[in-house]
Amino acid sequence: MNPLEAQLDYTFGDRLPELGTTLEVAPGVLWLRMGLPFALDHINLWLLEDEIETPNGRVHGWTAIDCGIATDATRASWENIFASQLRGLPIVRVLVTHCHPDHVGLADWLCRRWLAPCWMSAGEYAFARLMSAGLPGADGSAAGPHFRAHGLTDAALVTKLQGRNHYYQDLVPSVPLSYIRLQDGQRVRIGVGEQVREWRVITGFGHSPEHVSLYAEQDQILISGDMLLPRISTNVSVFAIEPLANPVQQYMESLQKYLDVGVAAGVLILPSHGKPFRGAHTRIAQLLAHHRARLEEVLAACVTTQSAVDILPVMFKRPLDTHQLSFALGEALAHLHKLWFDGLLERRLDADQVYRFVAR
Repeated sequence: MNPLEAQLDYTFGDRLPELGTTLEVAPGVLWLRMGLPFALDHINLWLLEDEIETPNGRVHGWTAIDCGIATDATRASWENIFASQLRGLPIVRVLVTHCHPDHVGLADWLCRRWLAPCWMSAGEYAFARLMSAGLPGADGSAAGPHFRAHGLTDAALVTKLQGRNHYYQDLVPSVPLSYIRLQDGQRVRIGVGEQVREWRVITGFGHSPEHVSLYAEQDQILISGDMLLPRISTNVSVFAIEPLANPVQQYMESLQKYLDVGVAAGVLILPSHGKPFRGAHTRIAQLLAHHRARLEEVLAACVTTQSAVDILPVMFKRPLDTHQLSFALGEALAHLHKLWFDGLLERRLDADQVYRFVAR
């Protein structure tokens, strides 16, 4: 365990739910894990025992929070959950924290399977529909020109990135045709009997368009999605569809927002990756310090003119596969943009039509 991680309290130690099973982390709150075919090899999903009003009366069941990617293996894991973990009760609501494939991939399948509504923020729902449809500018073909403009001159790598045209659609083949909107500050009541909790919606930015976390103040539980992870910093990238984005600024402001709305230091954090932990204020401070340190490194490197590709070895010391490369390039550019918007860097377009940054 690294020194930063040692500052956090892992409430359940090394206990993990086996695939196809659940682990209760609070009354009426179940933790399950689904596999992912990436370096980040799992996602945590949550089942909250619930009761909702329908035209046919109140129905007792479960709210599913996030879904996993659309693969046969994930569907099979869900079928095991349905058969053995739900006590014969249905899924009555599907709540998605954000539009990334591991979170929304099977939302449409779950909603159709159980005739359940999908709850998302407007920004996440709209972006999921846009990406799943593979519209021009939101498909993989836009990545090549975007990253060429930021220094990626290796033709083979550009071809690989552009060859991922259907990456999102393969993992998210469809999105529910309607949704119920979640908004910042909204209170969502989830539970049964004395276990009804009021969850406050906290939206965050930088990682995705309008990420939703859920905070149950009375029970001190935070379902943090990808915004607060215990071992890694969530990806914050500039992508082709929003080429002048400033996601590092947005993410750092969003971290501060958890403190501003009163999330307690000892809250039980249920993250989308890694293990449940306590130490919210400590982890927020660590993440802010991490990005400040990366910004200082990037600024120091820009004593000479640098492209986003030039910054990659400054920020990432390990080899990167194609999947990791697109996120690493996006993150390198995000840190350059933060410094540029702060007025610490100049941005220039050179004779090769590559954007380069240099300290003022």
